[in-house]
This record gives sequence, C-alpha cells and structure tokens, in this order.
Amino acid sequence: MSKNNKPRSANSIKRLLGMLFEAYPVLIPIVGVCIIIGAVTASLPAIFQQRIYAVIGEWMESGDWAGASKVIVPLVTTLGIFYVISLIAGTVQSQLMAVITQGFLNKMRQQMFAKMQNLPVKYFDTNKHGDIMSHYTNDIDTLRQMISQSLPTLLRCMILLTSVMCIMLYYSVWMTLVVFVGVFAMLKISKTVGSGSTKYFIAQQKSVGKTEGFIQEMMNGQKVIKVFNHEKQCQADFRKINDDLFDVNFKAHAYANVLGPIINNIGNTLYVLIAVIGGILLLNKVPNLSIRALLQGGLTALSIDIVIPFLNMAKQFTGNVNQVAQQVNSIAMAVAGCERIFELIDEKPETDEGYVTLVNAHIDSEGNVTETEERTGQWAWKHPHHDGTLTYTPLRGDIVMKEVDFSYVPGKPVLHDISLYAKPGQKVAFVGATGAGKTTITNLINRFYDIEDGKIRYDNININKIKKADLRSSLGLILQDTNLFTGTVMENIRYGKLDATDEECINAARLAGADDFITRLPAGYETMLENNGENLSQGQRQLLAIARAAVNDPPVMIMDEATSSIDTRTERIVQQGMDKLMEGRTVFVIAHRLSTVQNSDVIMVLDHGRIIERGSHDDLIAQKGQYYQLYTGAFELE
Repeated sequence: MSKNNKPRSANSIKRLLGMLFEAYPVLIPIVGVCIIIGAVTASLPAIFQQRIYAVIGEWMESGDWAGASKVIVPLVTTLGIFYVISLIAGTVQSQLMAVITQGFLNKMRQQMFAKMQNLPVKYFDTNKHGDIMSHYTNDIDTLRQMISQSLPTLLRCMILLTSVMCIMLYYSVWMTLVVFVGVFAMLKISKTVGSGSTKYFIAQQKSVGKTEGFIQEMMNGQKVIKVFNHEKQCQADFRKINDDLFDVNFKAHAYANVLGPIINNIGNTLYVLIAVIGGILLLNKVPNLSIRALLQGGLTALSIDIVIPFLNMAKQFTGNVNQVAQQVNSIAMAVAGCERIFELIDEKPETDEGYVTLVNAHIDSEGNVTETEERTGQWAWKHPHHDGTLTYTPLRGDIVMKEVDFSYVPGKPVLHDISLYAKPGQKVAFVGATGAGKTTITNLINRFYDIEDGKIRYDNININKIKKADLRSSLGLILQDTNLFTGTVMENIRYGKLDATDEECINAARLAGADDFITRLPAGYETMLENNGENLSQGQRQLLAIARAAVNDPPVMIMDEATSSIDTRTERIVQQGMDKLMEGRTVFVIAHRLSTVQNSDVIMVLDHGRIIERGSHDDLIAQKGQYYQLYTGAFELE
C-alpha cells in the first residue's frame, strides 16, 4: 500500500468505528465487556496450572495427598466456574454481534441509498450502474466479516495477549524475553506480508466493481450483441477484465494465505526453543528473574512448575498472534470496501439554492392570487424577497432561454448562444442531427445540469431561484427510453402523481391511447410488470410513459422522441390524445420523424449546438435551407 493510502485507510476504519459506536452506543460496550470477560478467563488457566503443578510437586515430596487435594479441588472448581462465566459471556457476545452486524449493514445500505437519491444526474451518467450496484453487494459484504468476526477477534486477542504477557513477566522475565524474540519475528513478517495483501485487496474490490459493471452492460445489450454477432468479442473483453480480477485476487489471497503457515511454524519453533532454553536454565539452576521474585524479596532458581505452564502460555501467546494475522484478509477487504462506500457517501450531492416554491393557489377573475392548502388545480410560484415581502406569480408555462452556453466537459461546449422563447400554449419543436444539442436543452430546463452562461426564465423567474423539486413537478417529461418499475400497470401510471385516483389514471391512459391494450392484458390495470416491463412491447411501454406524464397534468410538457417506438397507425391514435394533452400547455418536442412536428408553432433547427433556422413548417420549407433538406430527404427515403 502506498504511503498516501495508509492515512486514507486508517481514516476509513476510524470513521467506520465511529459510525458503529454511534449506531449502537449501548450494545457495543456490553459486547466489549463480554469480550474482556472471555479474554481474561482464557488467560487464567496458566495461573491455575502453575499452582496445581506446584501443589503436585509438594505432594510428591511429602506424600500428603489429602492436603494436596484440599488445595487442588477448590482450584479446579474455581476454574470450572470461570469457564461457565466465559461460556455465558461468549453466548451473549455472539447473539449481540448478530444484531449489531446485520443492523449496522442495514443502516449503511439505507444511508447509501438515501445519499444516492440526492446525487445529480451527472453521477449516474459518468458511472457504470453495475459498479454502483457493487457498493450495495460486495463492498457492504466485506464489512459483515470484519464487524462480526475480525473486530471481536482483534479485541479479544489484544486483551488476551496483554494478560498472558503480564502473567509471563510475573513468573519469568528470561522466558518472556525468548517469547518476545519470536513475537517480534511474527510481527515483522505480518507487517510485510499484510501490506502487500491490503494493496491487492483494494485493487480487487475496484476490479469486482468493474467486472459487475461490464456484465450489467452486456446483459442490457444482449439483443444488440446477438444481432451483430458480437459474442466472441464480448467474451474476449470479459476474459481480459476477468483475468485482471483473477490476477489481483490471486495475489491478494496468496499474500494472506501464506501468512498463517509462516506464523504457525514460527510458533512451533518458538515452542521448541522455550523447551530447550528452559531445560538449560533448569540444569544450570539459573536464578529466575520475575516480578513475583521481586515482590517476595529474593531470587530463586527456575523450577519445572514454571517451565511447563510457560510452554502452554507461549503456545497461547503465539496462537493469538496468529489469529490476529489471519484477520489481515478480511480487514484488508473491509478497508477496500470502506473506501468505496465512503466515496459514494461523500459524493457531492445535487446542490439546490432555490427558494421559490410551487404552491396551491386560488386565482380570481381579476388575476389576484391567494395561497391555499386545498388542491384547487391552480398553481402559483411563491417568491420570497430579501425585504421580507412575498409575491405570487401564476404558473403559466412561459419559458425563455437567453444566450445560453453549456458544456458537459469543461472546454468542450455543446450549446452556443441559445436564445428562444415559448409562450403558454405554444408547441416548440427541435430538429437536427444526432448530437446537435436537442436533448441537452431539455436537460437544462429540468436543471439536470446547470448552464454555464446566459439565463433561463420560467414565468419570468430565473430557474436557478426555483427549488428543483418544485420546478420538476411543474414539468412533464416523456423520454425515448421508457423506465417502468416493478408493480402493477396502475401503479406505474400513478408514478406521475402519487395521490392520483384510479379514475384519473384510467382517464390519463385513455388520453394517451393506452387503455385499449391495457384492458386486454391478463389482469388489466392490475397486471404486474417486472424487469422494466419486458412483457410489453416497446410501443406499449412508451404509451404508459405518456399516460404517466398525462396524469400529472403539468403546464409544460417535454417530449423527447415520445412516439419513436410507436408504429404509424398507433401514432395517429396517440397523436389525437397527445393533441388533447398539449392543449393550453407549453410543449417542447424533440423528433426525428418530422411528420410529428409539422403542426408546431415554431420549429428550431440545431446544428453543432447552435440554432441555425427557426420558423413554422411552411416558413422553413419556403427557405429551402437545412430543414427543407431534412424534410424532403425524409420523404425521398420513404
């Protein structure tokens, strides 16, 4: 791991632990107490063993078995009580950790999803959807292992190591120094191997996200892949991405898996070394330096009742060091998952500095506006001013763009000096080649993106002053690519207006020309739609999108190739309903099929982000310019 990544990883873990304590301020301390009880009771057998060996040694010299049993039986009984306490503490800990782990992951997913709802459209345009999904699956799952197992194990091992080390120092400093030599070697190797493992686990999580993004993209485009016989190329592309994932995955686990055997063998070697050195010290009757000897006021020779328990303590000590090393795998994956999760959570949300809101209003015959709580079917912009006054502007759908410039990527302009106006009830059409900037204009009206220069005014109010939610609720949007959600047909229509009645939804479907095919579905309006409505044709899905926009009854409609997936016969039926839908509304139409825009009040021809022609259909035909070429060319092709 690079030096720059170390502080970042540490901060991610620190932040995660802070969130964990904040989510469970009571349960976490209880778990901590249970872990401490378990760790302390696990270290006590060494003390009891030393005392039992000492008593047995005295009994063998004196032959007083009755006296020895009076000491040993209480020791064994006390040790059994400690084990029962440890069992209870371990059970409580495991149950609480199940609650904490799953509950915390649930809270994390909720926080991530809530944050995702506040991200700008640009985020989803620039990130693969499969990679975003990977945050909710793979990245979250890495936290499960760490929270449920690694953190409790680390805490338990740290407490146990501290306890055992104090006990070892209490009985023999010389033997403890031998253990420290082995532990130093373990820690050195763990640091070296662990750093390499962490680096590759971080790369693995990123590669997993890339792989899922590719798979999701290929699944969405499966028909295109088969039509163009692109299967072999897709396999080759996937093989490369998958091989990259295999490579980093292999290296990550190679580092992690080699650590355990190395630590185990160092522990076994240390066990033999302690036995040999202990034997040498016993044979030479070397004075035993220990905390106990210092407290008792004199040094005594090292005895067998210290060496034998010391072997078990050393095994226990190195075993816990090995357990810590074994957690490198899950901790490294969790670090990588944390960083990716926090990248999503820390994404800059969609900014909204608007303060003009849309309110229900009552407008009298003289044009006076009064705000009301009840739904009147009339709306007004509530505009607070700096001097504390309020003004109400009736919602009419008057949109003006003046000298607007915009670019998705800085330095690569998409729109140049766009100026237009759309009066209430007017139908404005945009035509031009693909990439000319037609859809971009509608994205700016919705404020999916903000302009770089110029102004857009809505009912004579700068749209930057209007709250985005209120702005968008006043607009109806029908896209070329229809998105239907899992639910009934009725629920999908009601998506345009959540408090719409069944009757309003049915009327909207009739207006859009969708009622005919809906009533012929197996369950009519209660037919379930799944997988983006794959059981419907593209044209039927688009009719539902039109019905969804119609039920909202907005003053401004934006139709981006709204009838592109509808056959000519159905288009004529839908066009009648759309004409009714567009009555009295400001309508922006984007169309390649020029027959759908002939009745527009004004047609604007775009080329490379500029409006090069504008006028009615007859005016533009008379000019014999770009529109004339598009129109006549279209009919020549027919």
